[in-house]
Amino acid sequence: MSMNMGSGDHGSDDEPMVDMNMTPLIDVMLVLLIMLIITIPIQTHAVKMNMPIGQSAQPPKPPEIVRIDVDFDGTIGWNGVVLADRHELESRLAEVAAQADQPEVHLRPNKLVTYKVVAMILASAQRLGVTKIGIVGNEQFL
Repeated sequence: MSMNMGSGDHGSDDEPMVDMNMTPLIDVMLVLLIMLIITIPIQTHAVKMNMPIGQSAQPPKPPEIVRIDVDFDGTIGWNGVVLADRHELESRLAEVAAQADQPEVHLRPNKLVTYKVVAMILASAQRLGVTKIGIVGNEQFL
């Protein structure tokens, strides 16, 4: 075993060593990576659902449905009964909103009615606190 201490055969050995020592750089990078992994908060992906608490003896009843029809001239109907004015509509919507288990409100506008009338009904329902409202009969707009 011998060690090459440098001989005069290779010419000029006075040149500085240009190789960089990579070990400290790798050590620092590993420490930074470990610190980054530790400091990232653990995220739990959970969806909260309201599940039933036991089996009930009775099958669930179908939801109550309130149907609001809007005719082409802006006439508003509540389950087939024509309402006189906006105040009567809002009083019935307030009754729906006051119930603990609100019925579904199905709004069925005519194809020719202006959007202003439909927007007024939706705004009144939202302002009064009706949460289960939807527009049905969209197939007529195709």
